[in-house]
Amino acid sequence: MSATQSPADQAGSVPSKWASDDIPRQDGRTFVVTGANSGLGLITARDLAAAGARVVMAVRNIDKGRAEADRISGTVEVEKLDLAELASVRAFAERFQGPIDVLVNNAGLMAIPESRTADGFEMQIGTNHLGHFALTGLLIGRLTDRVVTLSSGAHRIGKIRLDDLNWKQGYKRWPAYGQSKLANLMFAMELQRRLEAAGSQLRSMAAHPGYASTNLQSRTESIQDTLMGIGNKLFAQSAQMGALPQLYAATAPDLAGGSFIGPDGIGEQRGHPKQVEGDERSQDSDVQRRLWELSEELTGVRFELGASAAA
Repeated sequence: MSATQSPADQAGSVPSKWASDDIPRQDGRTFVVTGANSGLGLITARDLAAAGARVVMAVRNIDKGRAEADRISGTVEVEKLDLAELASVRAFAERFQGPIDVLVNNAGLMAIPESRTADGFEMQIGTNHLGHFALTGLLIGRLTDRVVTLSSGAHRIGKIRLDDLNWKQGYKRWPAYGQSKLANLMFAMELQRRLEAAGSQLRSMAAHPGYASTNLQSRTESIQDTLMGIGNKLFAQSAQMGALPQLYAATAPDLAGGSFIGPDGIGEQRGHPKQVEGDERSQDSDVQRRLWELSEELTGVRFELGASAAA
């Protein structure tokens, strides 16, 4: 991509009112979807399977995952993956064999009380970003097409705390969530830059669902659950609509690496997929690089990039 071309310029605009019925046939292709036993991940798994894909539902609760998989028509497998435990991430990567066309980094937590992962990371940055960073790095040599990482409009309230990424002091649930979603977006962009520099044909893109009604809004363990439940009924779009940006990012044949897909409505809160842009903070290439290096240090995962990654 040239310095004067955006992904939208290179790949063209998203077709108007694109919906799940527009997903191209995915026969013979394998997708790994994290957090696929509920919400946006479950819809993504279901719609990909309906299009002929082999879908691996990578989930923390394997019993719930199997129960949901039984309701999906198509080729669906369920595998254990707890993104809040690096040992589980490594076990999944070692256990899963064969090429993967698309990795969808979908799973996430939102605005929860302060807690820690098995490795001592703040739970939101540990699950939403560091777990996916490690997973992507461990699978990178088997990926053949693209990585899609789910961000959020809440990346705009985030700031990457390079000196205290894990909120060892002064935890605040919403800024911590915003940081994790900003990290998701910056990871997707930095991964694309590094893939291009390595001469790889693998692509990295990001998506966000707008304001979609999912079970995320019922897990803050606070009065906010009730308030957001009311908001879901009054203002949010359906989870089916919220899943469209990541479905488009995962399946549009000619979508350029580095694309960011979100809803086309006012404030990107609802609607059909379109190309969007992150805020100015998300485009800071120095912070992208430093976050990457810190993520390598914290997870112990180094990416082996190159043309062979897409072979």
